[in-house]
Amino acid sequence: MKRLAPCLLLLPLLLAACGEAKKPAFQMPPRPVTVATVAQENVPIYLDEIGTCTSPSVVSILPQVTGKILSAHFADGDTVKKGQLLYSIDARPYEAAVDQAQATLVQDQAKLQLAADQLKRSNELLNGNFISQQDIDNLKTTAATAGAQIKADEAALANAKLNLEYCSIVSPIDGRLGKRLVDAGNVVAANSGSPLVVVQQVDVLYIDFTVAETDLPSVRDYFAKGTLGIEVGLTDKPDFHRSGELHFLDSAVQTGAGTVQLRGTIRNEDGALWPGQFVTVRLILQTLKDALLVPGQALQISQMGPFVFVVKPDSTVDLRLVQPGQRQGDRMVVASGLQPGETVVVTGQLALAPGGKIVVVDPNAQAKPPAAPPAADAAKKTPAS
Repeated sequence: MKRLAPCLLLLPLLLAACGEAKKPAFQMPPRPVTVATVAQENVPIYLDEIGTCTSPSVVSILPQVTGKILSAHFADGDTVKKGQLLYSIDARPYEAAVDQAQATLVQDQAKLQLAADQLKRSNELLNGNFISQQDIDNLKTTAATAGAQIKADEAALANAKLNLEYCSIVSPIDGRLGKRLVDAGNVVAANSGSPLVVVQQVDVLYIDFTVAETDLPSVRDYFAKGTLGIEVGLTDKPDFHRSGELHFLDSAVQTGAGTVQLRGTIRNEDGALWPGQFVTVRLILQTLKDALLVPGQALQISQMGPFVFVVKPDSTVDLRLVQPGQRQGDRMVVASGLQPGETVVVTGQLALAPGGKIVVVDPNAQAKPPAAPPAADAAKKTPAS
């Protein structure tokens, strides 16, 4: 019996060990995550730059005749149409010049008629040898001189009428006026070099921007294949958007800057953009067909490279290495590593590991306030008065 005592003492320990072996291993509870489906869309390949709006037509209005300004027919900053009256110059001296040119023309026309009649009668006398050939030649010269004088008078009249037209200064283009630089009452000189006002075209604008020298080869290749599109935006207005086309690529790299000048054109009928304004410019090089996109938050970085967690049918996750492409708003293009329709984890990756369990939660779900107790229960809990 004494030899069985040690065995009896070990029996409870063996039973305890067997009991512990039957307990299941500890498992991490499912991690709450939000997910998204891998989308497949056509997306652009682009370059983002900063540009400046430029008017395609800027005209400094100069007087073409000398005279006193009688009135200005606009307010500073007005939008004007081509041919709209801007200034009126005292036209009386030029009206008188037109009248004088017309009178001179009439006088010389009478002289021409007289010379023609004399030549006709002299030709009849020449047949009867009543006048010499020399006299005939003199009359022909007189008639030709009178005819030439008529042409000079007509040119002088046209010039006088043109100067009279210049007394009414009109806008040569559709556009927006700047500040009035000369007021009524001032005497201006023809082509003095000092503008009266400046008008700029604004319904169409140039967008000037640059790209880095390293991007020049790809831009040249795409530009040679056809017209490239541009998208213009404002940093302080995320919803603002204008589309246009690239139409100019400079022929040289800017010395010292390492950039190349480009110019696009956009429509601006509503006047939302102004010449000289800074804008964001996206140069669309080409459209990538059937690209795969995931939310930008889904992409993670590790020592092995960029990766995402892909959700498997059994609610576990798999770590998948991917090759990211260009960002498209809040989404990212994935060049390789995923298939259309797969589900990826967007948030909650911090405590995840390959093979880990997940539970999908609604990112827009909000905690509901506790429901009010029934009226009867509330009355029971109310202390008696």
